[in-house]
Amino acid sequence: MLVGSANADDAGVFKINDSTALVQTLDFFTPIVDDPYLFGQIAASNALSDVYAMGGRPVTAMAIAGMPDDLPPEIISEIFKGGADKIIEANSSLVGGHTIKNPEPIYGLSVTGLVHPDHYLSNDQLRDGDILILTKPLGTGIASSALKAGKASEELEAIAVESMVKLNTPGADIGEKGLSGACTDITGFGLLGHLWEMCAASGKTAHLNASAIPALSSEVQSLIENGIIPGGTRKNLQNVTPHITFDQNVPEWMHFLLADAQTAGGLLIACPPEQKEQVVAILEAHDSICAAEIGTISATLPASIQVSL
Repeated sequence: MLVGSANADDAGVFKINDSTALVQTLDFFTPIVDDPYLFGQIAASNALSDVYAMGGRPVTAMAIAGMPDDLPPEIISEIFKGGADKIIEANSSLVGGHTIKNPEPIYGLSVTGLVHPDHYLSNDQLRDGDILILTKPLGTGIASSALKAGKASEELEAIAVESMVKLNTPGADIGEKGLSGACTDITGFGLLGHLWEMCAASGKTAHLNASAIPALSSEVQSLIENGIIPGGTRKNLQNVTPHITFDQNVPEWMHFLLADAQTAGGLLIACPPEQKEQVVAILEAHDSICAAEIGTISATLPASIQVSL
């Protein structure tokens, strides 16, 4: 086994031979949008992302679902279609799955991918001098809460959905070309939580430039300032507070944005400065939503995250 659960990596990596390793992951959740087809797409994108975050390419997927007895078959069909279409987009194959009865709909995937044993990406390989590049803006957790409360604009909903259904395909190319050693995707623990996992595993300190970190739209700031903050986001910030230092000029709303619990968030890629140009070129070739340089890594101990404006 090359990667297990010790460092809270996005997936497990198991070496088969000198040229092939398996990347395995599983993820599912309840609906975060009303449209069943989009729900299926978002859930599939979220699960597939774990393989890309390890530098691998997904090859097979199995659906995991729980559906209420009274949910119309056509809605269930749309959920599965959304997931299947996203699997096809990832050049992967749906090979089966399992469904149970459940009071609330749940859907997701178990995904198997392939990676070269010498080119997988992991949480514990941050290097002194690395720069950090983020490929999607933050705020999907805030947006989802606002949608449920009927307080999000149609524009924000469209931006959030576009971000969540976007596959993190660049991770495979970046891994294969050896341009990064450490990578993760930003999901339930937020940017700060997932970055802290990397810093703790690598024994490094991250220095974030909060002004360089993109949000879905300016509406996200307004929603946070008006108290539209998911419980998971509040808990994320509480959990990482012992390891984070915010400069006094970083506004409070930004604290919550950086801790916002994402669904199908972007990749956080660490790479040496001299390889930034190649990484950005790959991101542009894959039409990534952004390629924001948001910080740097140092060997400063103890491991921590320093946030300035």
